[in-house]
Amino acid sequence: MDTSLVLYNSLNGKKETFKPIIPNNVGMYVCGPTVYSKVHLGNCRTFISFDLIFRYLQHLGYNVRYVRNITDVGHLENDSDEGEDRIAKKARLESIEPMEVVQRYTVDFRNTMTQFNALVPSIEPTATGHILEQIELIKDIIKKEYAYEVNGSVYFDVIKFNKDIPYGKLSGRNIKDLIHNTRSLEGQSDKKNPQDFALWKKAEPLHILRWPSPWSDGFPGWHLECTAMSTKYLGTQFDIHGGGMDLKFPHHECEIAQAESIHKKSPVNYWLHANMLTLNGKKMAKSTGNNILPAEMFSGENSLFKKSFSPMVVRFFMLQAHYRSIVDLSESALVASEKGFQRLIQGLSKIDTLTIGDKSTGFDLNLWQNKCYSAMNDDFNSPLLIAHLFDAVKYINSLANGLQKINKTDLNKLSKLMNSFFFDVLGLLNTEKTQTEKGNQKLDGAIKLILELRNKARSSKDFDTSDLIRNSLSELNIEINDSLEGSTFKIN
Repeated sequence: MDTSLVLYNSLNGKKETFKPIIPNNVGMYVCGPTVYSKVHLGNCRTFISFDLIFRYLQHLGYNVRYVRNITDVGHLENDSDEGEDRIAKKARLESIEPMEVVQRYTVDFRNTMTQFNALVPSIEPTATGHILEQIELIKDIIKKEYAYEVNGSVYFDVIKFNKDIPYGKLSGRNIKDLIHNTRSLEGQSDKKNPQDFALWKKAEPLHILRWPSPWSDGFPGWHLECTAMSTKYLGTQFDIHGGGMDLKFPHHECEIAQAESIHKKSPVNYWLHANMLTLNGKKMAKSTGNNILPAEMFSGENSLFKKSFSPMVVRFFMLQAHYRSIVDLSESALVASEKGFQRLIQGLSKIDTLTIGDKSTGFDLNLWQNKCYSAMNDDFNSPLLIAHLFDAVKYINSLANGLQKINKTDLNKLSKLMNSFFFDVLGLLNTEKTQTEKGNQKLDGAIKLILELRNKARSSKDFDTSDLIRNSLSELNIEINDSLEGSTFKIN
């Protein structure tokens, strides 16, 4: 079986065989959320995609250090160097402390990812917890003469950097085109060039989020945070950097420039980007109302869909598309995913009931196993893996119907592989068992209520009603036993 893993590297736009810097070890950094509002489904899709990647790397036996940050300062409106800090703005609007905003929406984010059964990262650092590291990085960049200070703010000199090291290698942006297409904006007069970006911003008098630095009381630039945290926990060069497609420029491009300005080498070997999630064929946006939160999907309390969808169905829906493809969220697609998810669950539940034969017939288990691994080894192709799982379910159904046979060794292997791919790699849960247990609890409660009504009828000598209840339950195979201690029931 070929276990070589191939990744699509955004840095050069092609697939490459994965070779970690340290054998059997992987360092992976993923840009986390800016915690100023409830996490939306588009963000969830990115984090579910990298949860799949994290899971599969571990499944292959790699020791993975997965770092995903929390941005709690420095991310200004419109992803620019001007405007209000998103968290500070939320705090002002709600008349609460900025760290209260951070706490509220960090908890929401973590709870939501738990509902999606996403594994907890190895390290989840915050930007505010690494201010000193960011200040030291700025000092280093200034020493290398790729940054300059103006009126208490520090900016990265993109034009000067580009003369020594090409800028735009990840996004394919040409510096001449950037200069031509960029107009001078009001409030950016401190910059030498409009393309320059902030490493440190001097805080205005009313700006709450501020720290002392050699240049001013202020706060770090958004791009600098990830460079500081990834470098601290993964080193000056690491294996994988991930995030949403929308972060490729300028955020990830600026990360590369900052790191290369100091260390003169590429900070990351493989750049991976998850594509966007649309809703009913249109881009998700709160401003247009074409937006839905995870909790609204799980509860069914929304105006977009007629029914609720469980976290596992939504996760399964997302994994049915390749992480680099755009996927559209619609009711018809979710209903189809729900049916597919149930088919897999039912197939898994039949494995333990299958009859063992002398030999296996009708299914090449080794070939099927190779197909599953080939799918995931080809840039984490989860939709193709899922298609192969459906092929296995067809085989399981034929075994259950006595149309084919399987020996004990193959049955154990099939059971192990199905459970491994479904639970460990895809990160899905069997929610049907939980729903059945809840259903049984509700059924028990309903029958006990009916028995109370029957006992009242008997006490009132309303034997017609009492007998009607007994006979009706008996037709449903629910047997009532009367004794001196009271009435009990048994479902036959």
